[in-house]
Amino acid sequence: MPDPAGTFKIAQSVLVVIYTPALDVLLIKRADAQDYWQSVTGSKDRLDETFDQTARREVLEETGIDCRSGLPLARQLQDWYLENIYEIYPRWRHRYAPGVLHNTEHLFGLQVPDGTPVCLSPREHTAYRWLPYRQAADACFSPSNAEACLMLPRFANWSGMA
Repeated sequence: MPDPAGTFKIAQSVLVVIYTPALDVLLIKRADAQDYWQSVTGSKDRLDETFDQTARREVLEETGIDCRSGLPLARQLQDWYLENIYEIYPRWRHRYAPGVLHNTEHLFGLQVPDGTPVCLSPREHTAYRWLPYRQAADACFSPSNAEACLMLPRFANWSGMA
């Protein structure tokens, strides 16, 4: 079923691994699948929306963490220049146009200070937790999300962040 505006989801999305300097990863529990823990994810709203814009919007919508341009966390969002193409889970295919079976997911990391407050969107998520990156990978329902968590030490060091 399309969204309330009558449009289908765009099969281009972001996955944003939010983490602390100690490499603790923020996981959020989906409201529509109670045992599904994940990082921030979300589809483009428009075809001309960049992945960077999508990532910043989704982080704010899902966690209340604001990394939009001009704000202190803006420079902490790092494009990992990686994409996954995966088959859309059957339970969510109705959100996409008929015949759309695959999604392209672009990966980002966002380092935040310890103690960063999280304010979930209750329509999308019901709980959150911070876990060391290996434990976070084990808790993720999505294989691509688990893999992104395991890559975190390499990308956190590569990005040159403090």
